[in-house]
Amino acid sequence: MIGRLIDGRYQVRSRIARGGMATVYLATDLRLERRVAIKIMHGHLADDNAFRSRFIQEARSAARLAHPNVVNVFDQGQDADIAYLVMEHLPGITLRDLLKDYGRLTPEQTMDILEAVLSGLAAAHKAGIVHRDVKPENVLLADDGRIKIGDFGLARAVNNNTATGQALLGTVAYLSPELVTRGIADARSDIYALGIMTYEMLTGEQPYVGEAPMQVAYQHANDTVPMPSLVAPGVPVELDELVTWATARDPEERPRDARVMLDQLLEVEKQVRPGAETVMQTTMVLPRTLSSSADAETQIMGRGPLVAAGTSTTTALAPPPVDEPDDDPVTQLAVTAKKRRRRGSWLFLVILLLAALAGTAGWYFGAGPGAQVTVPALVSSTPEDATAQLEELGLVAERGTVYSTEIEAGLVAGTDPGNGSRVAKGSTVTLNVSEGPQPIVLPALRGLDEEAAISAINDSLAVPGTVDKMFNAEFDDGIVFYAARASDGADVSEGGDAFEGSTINYVVSLGDVIDVAGESLDDAIDILAGQGLVGQSGEERYSETVPEGDVISAAPGAAGPIRAGSPITLTVSRGPEPVVVPNVVGVGWSEAKETLSNLGFKLSYNPGADAIAALLSVESTDPAAGSSLPKGSTITLKPTNPFG
Repeated sequence: MIGRLIDGRYQVRSRIARGGMATVYLATDLRLERRVAIKIMHGHLADDNAFRSRFIQEARSAARLAHPNVVNVFDQGQDADIAYLVMEHLPGITLRDLLKDYGRLTPEQTMDILEAVLSGLAAAHKAGIVHRDVKPENVLLADDGRIKIGDFGLARAVNNNTATGQALLGTVAYLSPELVTRGIADARSDIYALGIMTYEMLTGEQPYVGEAPMQVAYQHANDTVPMPSLVAPGVPVELDELVTWATARDPEERPRDARVMLDQLLEVEKQVRPGAETVMQTTMVLPRTLSSSADAETQIMGRGPLVAAGTSTTTALAPPPVDEPDDDPVTQLAVTAKKRRRRGSWLFLVILLLAALAGTAGWYFGAGPGAQVTVPALVSSTPEDATAQLEELGLVAERGTVYSTEIEAGLVAGTDPGNGSRVAKGSTVTLNVSEGPQPIVLPALRGLDEEAAISAINDSLAVPGTVDKMFNAEFDDGIVFYAARASDGADVSEGGDAFEGSTINYVVSLGDVIDVAGESLDDAIDILAGQGLVGQSGEERYSETVPEGDVISAAPGAAGPIRAGSPITLTVSRGPEPVVVPNVVGVGWSEAKETLSNLGFKLSYNPGADAIAALLSVESTDPAAGSSLPKGSTITLKPTNPFG
């Protein structure tokens, strides 16, 4: 998958992570010149409609959320057999990685992470979305300090919470009791998982462990999550109570959604963080009988014991001690009136100050330096036009440069901050002007095997193009022996210059053509067909060494490497060339014998003739003169009668 161009836009660079449903890769969005994370469903799940629907649901669920603590989803689609999801790339680690490195976190670190996760979940719950897979692996901690929750692959609408007939979804260590027992999940199931995750951050371990998943699920359904301070004594009691509230077995006793829990966390922070407040506050109590149903009033965790708003039960804080006044009623009345007048004067001054501050803030953020404007879309504009548009909005244009394979050189390829960003008036916006594609240097490809050649092309930021396969006696099967730029056909077999995104075509050797000399014509044609070549009968020649009907030689139709399917011309033997018997009748015996022997004929005659050869001549030959015979044929000689 690495090196593949998906949907003509996303160039896959490297693998980031692999899960049970999909693999996440780092890719480059060639259209917008930015790094993204592309999530690709596993091939064996692509044909499963349920998994495909869940994959698409993740895109739709996350795309409905626009929140700083939720991973952004940019795109979703299908390319051939690949279902993919394009997300914001967030360099950094997961909360799971952090816990592996540090064991457990401090209460302050836990609250910081919990606040960010609750903010993102609150946005999801407000949009009617239940995450259903809250766990440390899905909490991303960016290098720049941002904290985001991602992986909405199991998310569903809040009112679509029945999982009847389906396997339990989510990770068993974070499953709520109602999911284990009834297969039902709503926003409070996310709260339970978040409570378990908070326990793990504070203690460095999960509350329930077992040899089998069903053992862990049983404990979730039947046991009460212990307080974190029992494992980590330094945990504040306020966080103990928050975990206890979030992990109640009965969903009705938990916060009804992430917003309610976030509001309470902010109150807890005021009490836990050193210096947040100096006034001693009453310990908060989270009773198990507390109602948090969907139609209940908002729950408030204040400075006294927790009660549900709207109930008849109230808890009053004892007023701070004051000096005992004189018993004289007149004196008491005077003191009271004086205090009221002083309090009224201060209240009037405070109101005037707040009004002035509100007016100043309104001017500052509405028309003054603090006013925010939206960065316009300037891609493909000339730098001059883009600068003019920014100056009209009260922004300062600064020119930068960037290589781009999409935008013509000399035009704006993008801005920093990007299109649609909200910035204060007077802010500087960098116009990244395209310099065209980035120049690159291609490595030598000749002599590499095909896989190594593809990797070398990708590493140099070029794109592998068409591959041709040809027979070449100089290179083994599977070795690249020629490469060229697709744009102009220039030979780059030994390396050369190109531009980022350039297409490089290359030719791979099929090895040498099998030598079929000495084979019969039919066998030679079959052998060549096995290599993907077309053998065809050509010229027939006489041969003293190759039997008639066998192949003397094979030759391609053109010089150089041979493509599969090319014709191969076969020269076929006609056997030895025939010789015409000369006329030696009347020629002297010895001379006739020499003439016939020199032509390759064998002679048959009466041996006694050689004794009187000087007296003899040839009377006749068999076969007769003019006959065509193969070399080595036998000719019978009849001598004349020397005695008449």
